[in-house]
Amino acid sequence: MMLQSTMFKKQRIDLSSAVWTMHEFFAGSGLVAYGLKGMFAPVWANDISEQKAAVYDANFGCDHFELDDIKNVHGYDLPYAHLSWASFPCQDLSLAGSLGGIHASRSGLVWEWLRVLDEMERHPKILLLENVIGLLSTNNGGNYRVLHAALVERGYDCGAIVLNASHFVPQSRPRVFIIAVEHGCQIPNELVGNGPCWLHTKAAIELGYSLPQWIWWNTEKPPHRNKELKDIVEDTALFDKDDVLRLVPERHQIKLNEHSTVYATGYRRTRHGEQQLELRFDGIAGCLRTPEGGSSKQYLVVKKNGTTHARLLTVREAARLMGAPDSFILPGSYNDGYKAMGDAVAMPVAQFIGERFLTKIAEAVYDD
Repeated sequence: MMLQSTMFKKQRIDLSSAVWTMHEFFAGSGLVAYGLKGMFAPVWANDISEQKAAVYDANFGCDHFELDDIKNVHGYDLPYAHLSWASFPCQDLSLAGSLGGIHASRSGLVWEWLRVLDEMERHPKILLLENVIGLLSTNNGGNYRVLHAALVERGYDCGAIVLNASHFVPQSRPRVFIIAVEHGCQIPNELVGNGPCWLHTKAAIELGYSLPQWIWWNTEKPPHRNKELKDIVEDTALFDKDDVLRLVPERHQIKLNEHSTVYATGYRRTRHGEQQLELRFDGIAGCLRTPEGGSSKQYLVVKKNGTTHARLLTVREAARLMGAPDSFILPGSYNDGYKAMGDAVAMPVAQFIGERFLTKIAEAVYDD
C-alpha cells in the first residue's frame, strides 16, 4: 500500500532530478536516496516499517514509496531502473544479533530481493547490497560466499568493500558494500585494482582471493574528517541520567579524571554479572543501534567546568552522526527517530559510493 501525504509537503526534498534511476529496497528513512541526490533518482522505494516510512514521507514524499512486506513485491510490477540498492536486514549477521545466518528469517529477506530481481523483465546492470561486516566473517565467510554465488549465477561480477562512516562523521560504523556489475560490461580501469586496498578487511581479502568473478574495487581515501563528537552535541539538551555515572568502570573513571574537558559516549554492558557504562574517549561515538533493549541506547557523558553529567544521545544528535542536516525532519517519538537513524546508512557514505563508484560505473555501462 502507498503512504498518504503529510503536513510536511512544502518542505520536501526533490530527489527526481538525476541522470540515472534506482530502486531502493529496505529504504528506511531515505538517507541513501538523500546521499545519492542528483546522481540516482528513486523511481521506486520500499520498506515495511511505518515509523521509517513516516520519516521518508516527511522528507521526500510518498509518490514512489511502497509500504509493504518485500514478500508481497513483484519485479514485473516495478518500473525499470539503472541501479538496485538493497540494505537488507542485518540482525542475523550482526555480532550483536542472533547470528542465524543469511538464510534466517530477517537477513534471509535478501533472497526475496533476488526473487524480485529475477521477476524483472529488464534487470539493472548495477546492484549494491549493504550490510554489517559480519556478512564477510560469520560462518567462516560462508554467508557471503553463498550470496556471491547467487549474484554470479545471475550474470554479475562483484566484490565487497568495507567503509566506515567515521571517515565522514564522528561515529564508528563500518559497513560492507557489495557492488555488482552485469558480466561483460566495461568497468572504468580507475575503479579496479589488481588486489586489495584500504577498502578491504582481512575477511574480504580472503574471500576475494578464493571466489570467482571477484572485483577488487579501488579508489582514493576521502579527505580527513574535521568534525568530532563535541561538534554534534546539542548544548541545550538536559542532562538527566547522572545516575549512570556510578556504572563507569574504574579504568574509564581514571581516564575521565585525567582531563578537564571530556566528551565521551558509552553503552551499558554486563561484565562478570555487573552492569557497566563503558566509555570511548577517541572523539567519536560508538555505532548507533535501534532502540530495542535496555543496552541499545547510547549515552553521552560530558565533563566540563569541573562537573560531569550524563544523558542519552538526542534524536537530532543521532541524525547528525548519520550525516543528516538539521533540516532533516524526524517525526514521531524519540524511539521512532532513534530507530530511523540507527538502522540507516550514513548519508555521506552513500554519497561517497555514488560519486566514486556508482556514477562512474553507470556512465560506462549505460553509454548507449
